[in-house]
Amino acid sequence: MKVRMSSVFLALGLALLSGASSAADKVTLQLKWVTQAQFAGYFVAKDKGFYAAENLDVTLKPGGPDVAPPQVIAGGGADVIIDWMPAALASREKGLPLVNIAQPFKRSGMMLTCRKDSGIKSPSDFSNKTLGVWFYGNEYPFLSWMSKLGIATDGSSGGVTVLKQGFNVDPILQKQAECVSTMTYNEYWQIIDAGLGADELVTFKYEDQGVATLEDGLYVLEKNLADAAFVDKMARFVRASMKGWDWARNNSDAAADIVLENDETGAQTEKHQRRMMGEINKLTANGGKLDADDYERTVATLMSGGSDPVISQAPTGAWTHKVWDAAF
Repeated sequence: MKVRMSSVFLALGLALLSGASSAADKVTLQLKWVTQAQFAGYFVAKDKGFYAAENLDVTLKPGGPDVAPPQVIAGGGADVIIDWMPAALASREKGLPLVNIAQPFKRSGMMLTCRKDSGIKSPSDFSNKTLGVWFYGNEYPFLSWMSKLGIATDGSSGGVTVLKQGFNVDPILQKQAECVSTMTYNEYWQIIDAGLGADELVTFKYEDQGVATLEDGLYVLEKNLADAAFVDKMARFVRASMKGWDWARNNSDAAADIVLENDETGAQTEKHQRRMMGEINKLTANGGKLDADDYERTVATLMSGGSDPVISQAPTGAWTHKVWDAAF
């Protein structure tokens, strides 16, 4: 009887240990913006079980106009965040040691969209015009561009007047600004849907102007990279996420539909998300492992601000391939 009872307890103990070891590791990802196709790879990875296959329980936290991802991770509200490199490097210089562990977005989708009837044909025509600019860390690429052009942003004669643009395109529709900030996959199409035709607009892509900076990278706190278990967890997360992005590129409309299923606000439409997904796929092609040249270009752009650069010196330790190499 004693032997039998011992066997029972041993079996029970092993079962409990097995259950404990198989519990999925929790990961919280803070998105840079609201639920939309911009983040499709992560929603696909969760929906298709790619995270579960890596023994991960992933929570995707939507962002919004009042959510700053660096503040969220600094406060312990996320394990990993999505952010643009200009904001991440600026945060690092201010004392928050963010580190890029992967770069799913290879290209920038940012551009300035202008009314053709404003007379703007090239960047040299920006002088004495009002330009809509996003802030909260999104203004850095614009300010670097203006510095490169030698155009003041204080509203002085010959310079430009900067309109602090909300996350909409009303200023260009209501002629409060000649140009507004747009993304190739989002706000540009909002302008089109509002009634202005493509032939009534002039666009200036940051990529074409030589001032593009890296967007939508994955960032963690530097101190956590000293923990082998954390690195392993992030490697599994990155591997599953990249599977999600690959699936999204090969199944564009279906990926957009998965995003729509996860939009708890009901604000997104099938037309807009499918169109966005098509544009996002152009930006993520060949993305994943951070390219050192892309990083150096971003740093050079951010340091070209004359007397008021976005960052005052080249960062050290701002990115690593440790997680990527562990994943692949």
